[in-house]
Amino acid sequence: MTSQQLLLEGVELMFFGMGLVFLFLVLLIYCIRGMSFLLERFVPEESRTATAVAAPVPAGSVRAVDADTLQAMQLAIKQHRARRG
Repeated sequence: MTSQQLLLEGVELMFFGMGLVFLFLVLLIYCIRGMSFLLERFVPEESRTATAVAAPVPAGSVRAVDADTLQAMQLAIKQHRARRG
């Protein structure tokens, strides 16, 4: 084989491979659109819009933070903000 034949064969393989990738991506897009259509059609609206609701905290479970811990936390926040900005 000559170098020109090898080059043409390489270009042919490149276009074949790129074509396969393009077809795969187009197929993937249509599959995703189809699944989206099916979900919109068959899944009721209530179950699609799930919202996170915070659970109420019982009044007795919250502990007070002592003054030393609160001061250490405030100092750490100030140092972090000073280092960042």
